[in-house]
Amino acid sequence: MRKTCDHHHHHDNHDGDINRRSFLTTGVAGVAGAAAATSILGASKSEAAGMSAYADPAEPALPPSSMVLEKGRTALLVVDPQIDFLSPQGVTWGVVGESVTEHNVVENIGRLFRAAKAANMPVVISPHYYYPHDHGWEFEGALEKVMHSIGMFDRPGPLDVDGLEGSGADFMAEYKDYIFDGKTIIASPHKVYGPEQNDAGLQLRKLKVDQIILAGMSANLCVESHMREFLEQGFEVAVVRDATAGAKVPEGDGYLAALINFRMIANALWSTDEAVEHMRALDA
Repeated sequence: MRKTCDHHHHHDNHDGDINRRSFLTTGVAGVAGAAAATSILGASKSEAAGMSAYADPAEPALPPSSMVLEKGRTALLVVDPQIDFLSPQGVTWGVVGESVTEHNVVENIGRLFRAAKAANMPVVISPHYYYPHDHGWEFEGALEKVMHSIGMFDRPGPLDVDGLEGSGADFMAEYKDYIFDGKTIIASPHKVYGPEQNDAGLQLRKLKVDQIILAGMSANLCVESHMREFLEQGFEVAVVRDATAGAKVPEGDGYLAALINFRMIANALWSTDEAVEHMRALDA
């Protein structure tokens, strides 16, 4: 069992003392969250069975993607493939578990890893770690407050891996053979949502990569922020829609929020099947 960080937090949790245990078991949404998410999607469960809120529009107004991968220019970038997001043992499972399961995210990320390695494509991990000094921040956004309160991605220090194995900050076990193969690049950690504070962009540029296949967690936070930043830097970005997921809370469905923006902003929005097909075509 992963230990909750034992340092003192200077923040007062006036909204009910969010803690790791309650977030893991019930999530901030609780029972009401699922009902709220269904309401936000504008469909009852019976209606949703016949018409998914995530389905593409029958008559889209936006032009289709023209992105074509080119060998030597493309890399797979996976954001936060870590236990705290993707495992029932992770602290966010109470709010992201339904979405992770619904989109088969754990298996789909694995398929992307396999396809990228088979295509001899560079793979970059953009991880999320928090150290004791990060808990001294004097101001935070809503989700930053939650992440710090529940000890999400906590490690004892940037040079200290004590307790990392099997903890919420650790990579999912099913991905470790791909991540620790001696070829995958593990970037320095990002700290809020985007890659501005890590070296993922530098690593890609040094490989002369300017096309990114983007996957990981979570959809409307770190994945969307990575997409936006890399687009601003001049990369071509394809997001894999079923290799990401989002929290469902009374405030909204994070996956649906991200999906709308992916459609409007990304150079391409692919399923895992489509992404794998595009990667295989590089060796055709």
